Amino acid sequence: MPLSNLDEKKYDPILIVMQDDHEEDSGVATVSDTKTKRPRLYNVFLHNDDYTTMEFVIFVLKRHFAKTEQEAEKIMLQVHHEGIGKCGTYTYEVAETKVAKVLKEAKRQEHPLHCSYEPE
Repeated sequence: MPLSNLDEKKYDPILIVMQDDHEEDSGVATVSDTKTKRPRLYNVFLHNDDYTTMEFVIFVLKRHFAKTEQEAEKIMLQVHHEGIGKCGTYTYEVAETKVAKVLKEAKRQEHPLHCSYEPE
């Protein structure tokens, strides 16, 4: 049965999979819904050290995590006082990329800033 013959208001064409019944050759079409699983999320953290300046941490948060000045200061103070601060939650690939960019930026600026990610 062609898709155009189905009641389009009743079915979402993105979720329809048409299968012909080839074994019995009865011409019956079945509709099955496909569901996608949400990707696992990862938290990205900055870790405190004795050498990285507060200004650089704020710079990193604003540049690589799109934080406002106030958000960046709040996270920077959390890193400073508690030893670790959460920068955001992302999919695996995004978290991995953000960590790599932060570590590259820190190395380029000669700061020992450490950044990591872990499953939520």
